[in-house]
Amino acid sequence: MIARVWRGATRAADAAEYAAYVAECLAGERALVLQRVDGDRAEIETIIFFDSLDVVRAFAGEDIARARFYPMDDRYLVERDLTVTHYDVPVFTPS
Repeated sequence: MIARVWRGATRAADAAEYAAYVAECLAGERALVLQRVDGDRAEIETIIFFDSLDVVRAFAGEDIARARFYPMDDRYLVERDLTVTHYDVPVFTPS
């Protein structure tokens, strides 16, 4: 299993709305959306789980290190990483 990790930030006031938006965009994917409000901004980290790098490529395209953005991201994001990091997941214990 592969975990695809991306980081960005929103205004704190937009954090809950952005998390709901990301959940809609990732419907059908095994994913976590992490938030941490710090003053007037909220740090966001998404972790999407894929069965293989081939499935990552189907999701992200050939350049799997490049972040994939959604249509409303410009409205919410005040900071964003343009790349993602991939990790092997030796243990995955779904609830």
